[in-house]
Amino acid sequence: MALKLLTSLLVIFSISSPVSAGNGHDSAAPNVTRLTDLFGHLTFNHGFTAFFGGLNIQPINNGSYVNLILNKSSGSGLVSQNKYHYGFFSAAIKLPSGYTSGVVVAFYLFPHNHDEIDIELLGHEKRKDWVLQTNMYGNGSVSTGREEKFRLWFDPTEQYHHYSFIWNDHHTVFLVDNIPVREILHNDAISSVYPSKPMSLYATIWDGSEWATHGGKYPVNYKFAPFVASFGEMEMDGCVFNPKSQCSKGSVSSMDPVDGEEFAKLSEQQKMGMDWARKKLMFYSYCKDTSRYKVLPPECKAK
Repeated sequence: MALKLLTSLLVIFSISSPVSAGNGHDSAAPNVTRLTDLFGHLTFNHGFTAFFGGLNIQPINNGSYVNLILNKSSGSGLVSQNKYHYGFFSAAIKLPSGYTSGVVVAFYLFPHNHDEIDIELLGHEKRKDWVLQTNMYGNGSVSTGREEKFRLWFDPTEQYHHYSFIWNDHHTVFLVDNIPVREILHNDAISSVYPSKPMSLYATIWDGSEWATHGGKYPVNYKFAPFVASFGEMEMDGCVFNPKSQCSKGSVSSMDPVDGEEFAKLSEQQKMGMDWARKKLMFYSYCKDTSRYKVLPPECKAK
């Protein structure tokens, strides 16, 4: 039941496109500011509760890390104890190795009403070819998927890598190992569908056989189960939603991802990193998909 619920919450499309990028494993990543060093880490017990698949959730290292497992019985997932209205969110994730077609590992913000900010890691029939998919919905705009897909420039199964987002009134930024790969500016073109509701943070692993790998061509093969995604160095810093007050800043950090000047726009170094990632590693953008959208969403024309 929990897995079916999760699937219904995450209606994402897997689509090919003329936008091209090769396998990025031989690409040297640029140096950028390590935002993940600015904020403290939360343990499983102090930041999260079980969302579904409780028997497949295994805290390790005194709860500083947690293994999320997908097997024939169920996937599994965590949900933050608090809701947030803007902030910085990050996790170090080590992905399952081997044959992982149809497997989805997701790190995302989601409320009861449909705003959503997604980082989804999609398994593959080849060992190293995990795909990073980013997406955003706002104000119930689920009919318009805003997916962008990237190759990774490393093997995500060998060690932990950081997957993060900045979400505030200025922009939403997706980052991998602190390198921005995508920025969604909060401007007039997208203001009506920009995520603006308080959201909970989720970390999950689940069966996306219907769409995740080549449009469902390769479903999950449970002969290779269990599939284990390990999460650690969890960071949630920003405005903790409190219906009785506008915002509760719970951080001891001097950095403010909600209102801080450093988080209002990308630095030149970050822009250079994002330009590298998009030119070298992005192979699908909804803004280039004229077969899917006869009329492109307005923010695509504003770029």
